[in-house]
Order: sequence, then structure tokens, then C-alpha cells
Amino acid sequence: MCVRLWLLIYSVVFLFSCSQKTSSDVEQVREFIRSSWDKTVRNNQEGDSTLIGLPYPYTVPCINEGFQEMYYWDTYFTNEGMILDGHLDYAKNNVDNMLYMVDKFGKMLNGNRTFYLNRSQPPYLSMMVARVYQENGDKKWLRKAYETLKKEYKFWMTERMSPVGLNHYDNSATQASVDSFLCVGSERLGTDFSKKGLTNEQLNLLGRNLLAECESGWDMNPRYEMRCLDFCPIDLNSNLYLYEKNFAYFTRELGIADSSKVWLDRAAQRKALLKKYCYNKADKLYYDYDYVNNRQSDIVSAAVFSLMYAKVVDQSEANDLVKALDKLEFEYGVSTCENRDYQYSYQWSYPNGWAPLQYLAVRGLDNYGFRNEAQRIAHKYVDMVTNTYKTTGHLWEKYNIRKGNADVRNEYEMPTMLGWSAGVYVYLTDYLDDGFKMKR
Repeated sequence: MCVRLWLLIYSVVFLFSCSQKTSSDVEQVREFIRSSWDKTVRNNQEGDSTLIGLPYPYTVPCINEGFQEMYYWDTYFTNEGMILDGHLDYAKNNVDNMLYMVDKFGKMLNGNRTFYLNRSQPPYLSMMVARVYQENGDKKWLRKAYETLKKEYKFWMTERMSPVGLNHYDNSATQASVDSFLCVGSERLGTDFSKKGLTNEQLNLLGRNLLAECESGWDMNPRYEMRCLDFCPIDLNSNLYLYEKNFAYFTRELGIADSSKVWLDRAAQRKALLKKYCYNKADKLYYDYDYVNNRQSDIVSAAVFSLMYAKVVDQSEANDLVKALDKLEFEYGVSTCENRDYQYSYQWSYPNGWAPLQYLAVRGLDNYGFRNEAQRIAHKYVDMVTNTYKTTGHLWEKYNIRKGNADVRNEYEMPTMLGWSAGVYVYLTDYLDDGFKMKR
């Protein structure tokens, strides 16, 4: 039986089984989240030790344990849930803190720690600004935010630009930081890079690549073959495409009409470059592009859904991109990468499913009219999180999309989490219950 037919049958059976459930279990999780948002708020204007002080209260991913700082791309997905739960104030404070960091450092840091000064994370700040603006309609605030966002965009276009015109990840770490992270990377991947016969120059380059992978947010993963510096990722460039489209929208809202065409032209150019370098004519999917060796990666990853989330592709291409579900969709959601034998046991790969990737898949599929597929994936994620909460009393950083629980591949002790796990749960339960479709 072909995979697509299997998914169709599975979809009917799965959605029927979900429809038989009462909403009481979901409501218990929603109530846990509602009662926990306040517990993730921190207020530290002065900073201490490695913590960078911020002017407004901010939210962190975990109520306790680790991750007691505000992270960049995590916060986008967290904000989505908090706004739906009535906490626009928390979301706006987070955004204002990020704008403050861009003004201060020239980029939004990985998080508000001094050891994150050498890198950023996947850019979502323009999306967060757009979301808050759609709620408050404050043009004075938007004008100031737009000017700051252009500074962040300049960072990506000057310090993270490849020769082919697409962007890549990197870092500005000191030699000491590179050396230190080589040890961290060795420990996380269960190996010892210092004993692989590499020269000092090769070890240094490997350390820089591992830190670049941290900037990608997917640390660690098989997409870049341990050479993250050499790749133009499809999700990074999808996000920057959306920045350019958002900037065109902002300038129209602010009455800066002459700038709108400039941003639309840049978006069109990026779209053409993505098609030129990342589109595979054989299977009609998109892949990360290795600009150093002039070839595409051969790994299918959930990054393809960022193309649909940002509306980069045309409908005909979206019709083909849905085929990625054949390799990425499993019993409880979308896998980070396809199931293959890889060199290491990566946490950003099969069988792990991460909340932001479920969100991007659902948003992306819904954008192109694939409502059944979007609802199916949303149901799977909601069902998995609900059942796991019933047995553990917690939400988790990531989940096993084959077993439907928190038995995952780890590179460190996995914390319980609110953050993006909660934000995506709130978004998807609203999406399913009300036919909700978020405005951008």
C-alpha cells in the first residue's frame, strides 16, 4: 500500500478516534498552562554574573530547573500561546526586550546571557512585532520597532551572507569559546573529537561549525554534515523572506509607500534564489544548499514547512512539498528529519518531534489549503501532549513521535517545559476547536 494512501486511511481513523474523546483532558492541560504562565515571568533589569539585564519583565521557557533566561526563537511560539491566553502584555514585553537587545548589540542574541553574545538564533522578531501590532494597532510603536528591525536585518545581510546571495548561520566566538564548545559538542554527541586525528585547524573549524549549528536552533542535527557554516538553510531564508514581506507591510501601514516596493523586490529575489539553489527538480522538494561544494543536501527535514509557513512557494510547488509528509509524518506528529542511519544520535532528528516544527507544519499546510493534513498533525501533537501530561503531570521540551511520549534522544538532561511546548499546544487546540486561523 502506498504511503499517501496509508496516511489518508490513517487520517480518517485517527480523526474519528479523536472526535470520540471529551474535552476534559485537553482542558486540564490548558488550565495547567493558564495557571503557569505567571510562573515563567522574570524581572531583572540589572543583570548578574552572566545574565544580561532587560528593561521589562520577560518570560523564560521553564518554571524552574534550567533555561532561566529569555531565548530568541523559543519566544515566538511562546508568545503565540500567551496572546491567545490573554497575555498580550507578556508578549509585548518580550518583544520590547528583544528590540532593546537589537539596539544594544546589533542583533538579537540567542538569549540574554553574555555567553550568547557571539551568536543569534533563527530570526522571528519581525513576526512577533507583526503579531503584537495586529493586536494593539499602535503605529507609533510599530514605527520605532521597524527602524530597529532594519538593524537586525542588516546583521543578517552583512555578517551572515553567502556568495550565492542566500544567508547562512555563523558565530563570532573567541578561540577560548570555540575550544570550550568542542568539549561540549563531544559530550553531547557521545564522542571525543580530539581523538579523531584532526589537526588544530580542523578542530577549530569544527568548533565554529558546531557553534553555528547552535545559532540555527537545531543543535545538533544531521542536515549540515557537521559543516553548518557551508550551508544556506531553507528555513533561515524562508524567515528572511517573510521579514522582507513584513517590512513591505509595515511600510504600507506607516505610509512609507516608496519603501514597500524595495522590500517586495528583495523578497522576490530571495524566492528566485531559493528556487535556483534549493529546489530539486527530480523529487520536487527543497533542500539546504551547500554553497561551498555547489550541491544540495539529500536529507528531508521539517524545515520544508517553513517555506509554506512563510508562503515562499507557489501553490503548485506546495502541492509537491506535501509529499515530504511521506518521510516525516508518524503516529504522533512530524519528525525533525527523515528516519535514516546517521553518524551520531542527534536530538534534532528522528524520532524526536519538537513543538515549533509541528506549529510550522500546521500553519504551512493550512496556508495552502491542506486543511485535512494540518488538522491531522495538530490532533496528533495535541493527543500526544495530553496523554503525556496525564501520566507525568508535565509538558516536555520534545517528544517521541513514534511512541507518543517523552522517551526521546537527548544530548542533555531534558527539562520539563512551558515555553514553546505550551504555546504551540494552546495555538493548536484553538485551531482545532474553533477552526482558528491566525492572522499574520
